[in-house]
Amino acid sequence: MAKILKLRELSKKDVLISAGHRMCAGCGAPTVVKMVLMASDYPVIAANSTGCLEVSTCISDYTAWKIPWIHSAFENAAATISGVETMYRALKKQGKIDREIKFIAFGGDGGTYDIGLQSLSGAMERGHDMLYICYDNGAYMNTGIQRSSATPFGADTTTRPAGSAVPGKTEQRKNLTRIMAAHDIPYVAQASPSHWMDLMKKVRKALEIKGPKFMNILSPCNRGWRSRTDDSIMLSRLAVETCHWPLYEVENGVTKITFRPKQKRPVEDFLRPQGRFKHLFKPENEWIIKKSQEDIDREWEKLQKEEALFAS
Repeated sequence: MAKILKLRELSKKDVLISAGHRMCAGCGAPTVVKMVLMASDYPVIAANSTGCLEVSTCISDYTAWKIPWIHSAFENAAATISGVETMYRALKKQGKIDREIKFIAFGGDGGTYDIGLQSLSGAMERGHDMLYICYDNGAYMNTGIQRSSATPFGADTTTRPAGSAVPGKTEQRKNLTRIMAAHDIPYVAQASPSHWMDLMKKVRKALEIKGPKFMNILSPCNRGWRSRTDDSIMLSRLAVETCHWPLYEVENGVTKITFRPKQKRPVEDFLRPQGRFKHLFKPENEWIIKKSQEDIDREWEKLQKEEALFAS
C-alpha cells in the first residue's frame, strides 16, 4: 500500500529537479515534474521525449535532473523506458540488482497524443511495469505553438490562427485519457497541479501497481496560452472547476471521480483569462463557447454515469 502523504515529511524530501533550469517563468511542466518525483518513495529512472521540458532542463553538460535521466527522441520515450525496464527485470532475475526501482516516461502532448502515440500504445500493450506521464499544455509549444490533437476546440495557434476565414481550431481535442483506458491497463488517471494532493496520491498509487500505468496531467503554458506568468495554478484550477479537465481515475476498469466541483463553473471562466481564446468573445464566435459548454456538460454527465454504473 502507498504511504499516506504527510506535509511534514514532504517538506523534508529532496527536490529532484533543481532550480536554475531554463523553463519559462510560470511554466506548469517543472511544477508537475517536481510533484511527481516528490511523490515517489522509490528510486526513479526517467526518460524524457524531446520537447520544452527536455531542451530546457539539460543544456550541454548541465542538467537540472537529480535522477538517472534519458533524453529520448520525440516519438519514442515510452519505448526507451520500456527497454530500460526490461533490462532491469533481467538483471534482477540474475541477482545483479536487488533494489526496487520505478520507471517513468515524461512527454508533452505533441510527443504523446500525436508523434509518440504508437510508442506509448505499444509499451502499454506489452505490459511493461512503467508509468507514462503526459504533461499536457495543449500544443507544440517548444517549436512555436502549433496545434496538436490536444489543442482545445476554438484555440488560436500559429498553424490554425483565428481570423476572418477560420475561428481557431475547428476540431475537438482528442480524449487521450479515454484512449489509454481502452488499452485495459491497470491504472489510468487525469490530474492537475492545482490539486496537488490528488496528483501526488495518484502517482503513489500508480507506482505501487504492477504493470503499465498512464497519467495525463494538465500543464499550463503562459507563452502558448497567452496568459500571465503567475496564472498557472489559477488556470489549472479553473480547468478542473469548469470540468474542462475533470479529475478521475480508472483502476482495473473501474472509473472513479476524484474531485467533484461544489459548483461547476461555466467554461468561459477558464477561457477568458487566456489570449488564445480572446476571439471567442466576439459576437460572431460566441457559438464556439456555447458548443464548448455543451460538449463539456455532455462529457461530465457521461463520466458521472460511468462512475455510478460501477458503484451500483
